[in-house]
This record gives sequence, structure tokens and C-alpha cells, in this order.
Amino acid sequence: MKLGLSMLFRLGEPLKKALGILPKALEAGVEVIELVDEALHSLRGRKLDLVIRAFSGLGLSIAVHAPFVDLNIGSPYEPMRRFSLMRHFMSMEAARRLDAVAWVFHPGLRTGITHHYPGVEWRRTLRSIREIYSKAEELGLRALLENAPEPFPFVLKRVEDFERLFSEIGPDVEVELAFDIGHAHLCGQAEEFVRAFGGRIGHVHAHDNDGTSDIHLGIGHGSVNWPSVLRALREVGYRGPVVVESVEDVWGSLSRLKALLA
Repeated sequence: MKLGLSMLFRLGEPLKKALGILPKALEAGVEVIELVDEALHSLRGRKLDLVIRAFSGLGLSIAVHAPFVDLNIGSPYEPMRRFSLMRHFMSMEAARRLDAVAWVFHPGLRTGITHHYPGVEWRRTLRSIREIYSKAEELGLRALLENAPEPFPFVLKRVEDFERLFSEIGPDVEVELAFDIGHAHLCGQAEEFVRAFGGRIGHVHAHDNDGTSDIHLGIGHGSVNWPSVLRALREVGYRGPVVVESVEDVWGSLSRLKALLA
């Protein structure tokens, strides 16, 4: 497995300053950097050019996390769903320019009208997933759907949600997964998720929590059973990136994860 690092912990800083950590990441053994296409780090215009220059000659692979603030690919309000898709497609174009090895996106969310229109957000999410994978095929981009955390109202969080997705999405859409260990832990299903969908996992997010809140703690600062989860990934033959997505004790997390992966 490859050691990776998400730039989430630097999202509040200007992008140029945040990218200053790249040499330190290389020294820590990082092979994949995951950029977060959001807020100050939106991958457009001069910022995209800045990223291209910053990574030139470093030998680091790039992954991109899709934008997520105020977006909902499952929105029952079609103009909002279309806007969310448009923003996702812009991110996918940027990822293609960066020759990204992965582009990760969130599922849709339930809304205040779910009770009145049961299932509408689910249907809209599946429609959006189909459109996203069609766009990914057009661009030659590897798109991966992330499992979302409790207690947020995402339509795809638990093993049974994804089992339903794979039974309904149709054989023409090959959905790959960005397995988020912290999110699965909040659902009490970290190892179960790996056993159920190991063959579909192409990217992994690693961060810790207390089992109740999605607080992106440093690895070893929460209640995730890291040896057990990583053993499960090995058993299903996973060989891809394991990306530290903590927002505190990031360098210590990289060191501990590197030791666990050795």
C-alpha cells in the first residue's frame, strides 16, 4: 500500500502557502497527495497553474477530492442538482489536467422534504452517479465514490446502502469506492465494509475518531482498530493509496501509518 496525505489539514491557508509542505511530505515517505478542490484551494485558473508548477519534478502522484460545500448531487430541486453536477464536472476537468490518479466524490444527501417524497434523493443520487461516471469515462478519469459518515443525512453511508446501490445502478456503471475508514468506523462497520466491497476499493482515507463524531483525529487518537482494518485491506489484496485525512497530528499520523503499513 502507498502512503498518502490529504491537504485537508491546510484548507484554511492560501494554496501557495499550503503547498509548501510538499518537500516535508516527500521526506515522510508520502507518494500521493490528495488536493481538496474547495474554498481557498479551488482548482481553477491561476491556482491550477500554481499546482502544476509546485508538483513539477517531484515525482508525487496527485489525487483530487471533489468540492462539497453547499452541493448535493441528490437534490430533489433539479437546478441545484444540475449546479452541483456542473461544479463536479469542473473539478473533474481540473483533475484531468493534473493527470490525477483518483477523483473522489461524496454521495447525495436527504433534505427537509424527504418525509413527503420518500426516495427522491436516492433516485436523484443514482442519476447523478451515472452522469458522473459517464463524464469520467469521457475524460479518462478514475472516479471513486466515498462512503459518508453518520450522523449526516447522506444516502450512502452503511454497507446495506451500498449493497442496494450496486443492485440498482446497473451493470453498465462500474462504481469504484474511496473507502473512508473513519466514516465506516462511525457506522460501526469498518472491517465489514472491507469484507463486503474489497474488490471495489481503489482509494482509502485514514483518520481517527471517537466513534460518535467525524472529527478527523490523528491516527491512534481515537477508537479505530488500525491493525485490524489494515489487515482486512491486505486480505482483500488492496495495494492502492492509504491517505491520511487527519486535521491534527498529521505528521505523527503519517509516521504511525507508515509503520503499520510496513
